[in-house]
Amino acid sequence: MQLGLMTEPQMGGTYSQLLELARWAEARGLDSFARSDHYLAGTTSAHATDALTALAGLARDTERIQLVVMVTPLTFRHPAVIAKTAATIDEMSGGRFALGIGTGWMETEHDTFGIELHALPERFRRLAETLGYVRAAFSGSQGFQGQRYELQPVEVLPRPTGALPIIIGGAGMRLTPTLAGRFADEYNMFACETEIFERRIAVMRESARASGRDPEEIAVSFAAPTVVADSEDGFRRLVADRAARRGVTPDEYLDLLRVRNIPHGTPEQAADVLRQIAAMGVTKTYLHEPDALGDVDTAKIDAIIAAAFTN
Repeated sequence: MQLGLMTEPQMGGTYSQLLELARWAEARGLDSFARSDHYLAGTTSAHATDALTALAGLARDTERIQLVVMVTPLTFRHPAVIAKTAATIDEMSGGRFALGIGTGWMETEHDTFGIELHALPERFRRLAETLGYVRAAFSGSQGFQGQRYELQPVEVLPRPTGALPIIIGGAGMRLTPTLAGRFADEYNMFACETEIFERRIAVMRESARASGRDPEEIAVSFAAPTVVADSEDGFRRLVADRAARRGVTPDEYLDLLRVRNIPHGTPEQAADVLRQIAAMGVTKTYLHEPDALGDVDTAKIDAIIAAAFTN
């Protein structure tokens, strides 16, 4: 079971805070350190660093841990810029970078910064072409010809020094897993119901086989928030508080956590959920911390890690 840490720096956080968390994750033995790529915290503005620029800094300021963008919106950058930037970070990190690419979705973010956000069907068409373009750029000189993007058959350098995996993630039931089967090295989704997970995986595998790929070579990952306290009593208080915020009963909130495979309870109980997730076929779980970087509870994460690797 691989574990990573997923952060949301657009909620507020400097590069120094990001580096502190990345180094902490590396020292703690986590496999991956991931960050989102957003310029706005919902409808409000916070200290939000650029994802790919910050990851280039981490490439030089860390030593071992895999660095992940989860995920960069195609609306922010032309495919050539995505490919060139990714290959550069890969080189700077010694082959430790993983590139997540998505359609983009946050309307307020695009409106605020004046970035065009096409209708969803067009974004998916652009995503398919972006993925084809980036694959072609990484593979050498074959070029790419699409309706929206074109790459001449020229050798694109630098080539990836490592595997430079492409990650495709999202909540869709058809288009996202289909594209993952065609292009992804890793298919990521947020923690969800087991039935939904199985349906998405079936679509991904069917798409991979139709594309002449081995679906078993595509890693599957979860980004999972954690609802964890250091004791049973503390967890009950935490559940009561979270349930009240949502306007549901504590039992209803607990059912939500169970059904969606969200690690919860004491650290030992959360570790049991992580093992259940692994038994479903998830090869990596990113412990998702959605708060500002300064509010990330590393003690909680540390306790979960310790419990996960006990026995």
